[in-house]
Amino acid sequence: MAHPKRKISKTRRDKRRTHYKLTAPGLAQCPTTGEFHLPHRAYWLDGKLYHKGQVIMEKEVLA
Repeated sequence: MAHPKRKISKTRRDKRRTHYKLTAPGLAQCPTTGEFHLPHRAYWLDGKLYHKGQVIMEKEVLA
């Protein structure tokens, strides 16, 4: 089993990890409602399910 010949310092380890970054998710804006959502995904707004600017489904109210 391989093992390092010398200890890697904290500075050297952290320099290697500088490229591991989080990116903000790309958001699309609905032309109908103006709501921001993930692209190519349906989303709920005020009890209605929207996709491509059209209402797909309405939430049922249980009595």
